[in-house]
Amino acid sequence: MARKDVINGKRNEDGIALVLPMLKQRFGERFQIGESFREQHSHTTTYLPSQRPDGVVFVEAAAEVQEIVRVCAAHRVPIIPFGTGSSLEGQVNAPSGGISVDFTRMNRILSVNAEDLDCTVEPGVTREDLNTYLRDTGLFFPIDPGANASIGGMTATRASGTNAVRYGTMKDNVLALTVVTADGEEIRTARRARKSSAGYDLTRLFVGSEGTLGIITSITLRLQGIPAKISGGVCAFPTLEDACNAVIMTIQLGIPVARIELLDEMQIRACNAYSKLSYAERPTLFVEFHGTEETVALQAAQFREIAADFGGDEFAYTANAEERSQLWKARHNAYWASRALAPELAALSTDVCVPISRLAECVAATQADIREQGFLAPIVGHAGDGNFHVLLLFNDKDAADVEKAEAFLERLNGRALALDGTCTGEHGIGQGKIGYLQQELGSALPAMRAIKASLDPDNIFNPGKIFRQ
Repeated sequence: MARKDVINGKRNEDGIALVLPMLKQRFGERFQIGESFREQHSHTTTYLPSQRPDGVVFVEAAAEVQEIVRVCAAHRVPIIPFGTGSSLEGQVNAPSGGISVDFTRMNRILSVNAEDLDCTVEPGVTREDLNTYLRDTGLFFPIDPGANASIGGMTATRASGTNAVRYGTMKDNVLALTVVTADGEEIRTARRARKSSAGYDLTRLFVGSEGTLGIITSITLRLQGIPAKISGGVCAFPTLEDACNAVIMTIQLGIPVARIELLDEMQIRACNAYSKLSYAERPTLFVEFHGTEETVALQAAQFREIAADFGGDEFAYTANAEERSQLWKARHNAYWASRALAPELAALSTDVCVPISRLAECVAATQADIREQGFLAPIVGHAGDGNFHVLLLFNDKDAADVEKAEAFLERLNGRALALDGTCTGEHGIGQGKIGYLQQELGSALPAMRAIKASLDPDNIFNPGKIFRQ
């Protein structure tokens, strides 16, 4: 993540001046140009500066999205999709101005096919609302990035989260999409069949495209049965490396953990203070198993043996829903717990991912770097798939501290890439990781740019994201 990549693009002032009154006439009070609306639709949850759109339209149907695209395309005005605003890499910023399309009112669950384990939703549906709706069907949607993000935003950023080690990421759980393209037409990328060899895989092209190729208007999702038994527990280790090696062994032995989350000692200290807990302030794994009474007991026993081999404490697990809820609430509040360590400082959430066999090496080197620099920077991660986050706390008003923080980021991302990893396991590129994408996949960028130019020749869809303008 680097501020140098948050630059102002070229504005089409004439086109914007024409489009604003047209949208106001069409949408009335659902189109807003007030400062507070524009600011709300450009905020980021990191230290990257905001870049406001010129107007915000609250859409209620796919046909309205088509209208907006046609108007904006005719006058070459940028369009920035907006879900809940929880993206972390500046994806909702408007570097060239334009129109923010807010999907919070497109929040209908269009169909649930319980027999086929799938559903179709509009992009404004949040993951929590979807799972509340599904509860009585015996099904659930497993992708859990922590924030109550919209399904559209999760699809656009190829999100994952705590359950990814067992259930995969958004790319594994999206069966089909409808998308409005640059000519204002709505296309369907696939049917509901669980597999297909029909043509290009457009579904996965749009999943993770961050709103740069088209605007998603519906998502068909793969669902899972709610497990008969869920159990979870906590296990502390002498060192971070020991905890990472326990994760590696667990995955390599094929134990089907549903979640296996890593928290370093600083993160545990923060969680204890914020969530009023009393865990040992040592590197810790939060683990959860899904299955039957017999299978979760077996998996817990297997994990207990592995933990003991790496010096872990006695692993005690529970199937009590209230106790499990407390555990995972503490994990989901890790961001706010970390912020509470130094509320006066800015927070920068990193997002590297490495092959599972290199996780211990990468995390240990990163923790040594943090100590050497004297940073306040808790580590938390979806360790089961090699993905971890450093929440770097620093003074964003101090140029020297910003320079020091960005130098740390360069080393962190360089370290992950040197281990054949990636600069982003789930947050996406947006603006903040443009430079790192060049380092990671430089030879592939011309092909990506060609796809962008083919589908969005006038660059109206979320310009300034993924690539430099």
